[in-house]
Amino acid sequence: MQIDKTLLQKMAQLAHLEVNEQNEAKLLEGLNKIVGWAEKLQEVDTTGVSPLITLSSETNIYQEEDIPQPPLAHKKGLANAPSKDSNYFRVPQQKA
Repeated sequence: MQIDKTLLQKMAQLAHLEVNEQNEAKLLEGLNKIVGWAEKLQEVDTTGVSPLITLSSETNIYQEEDIPQPPLAHKKGLANAPSKDSNYFRVPQQKA
């Protein structure tokens, strides 16, 4: 597969990117290298090779079981809030 100017413009339009003529040749060259590399990978014989699920065979020993708990009581959550209003945090108004 070869990426030409028409396909590049279509991809840029779909990605909402502006591609000027100065960068067009460089982008075409880079994208065609990527497509060529992907086509080269399709030539590799992978029969008998199981799909790779993860790059690491280690497991996270620190992960705890996810146990549902009641929400944090608002009094505890608001105890250290610098500014609060009844059951809500108060935050400064953002200036435009």
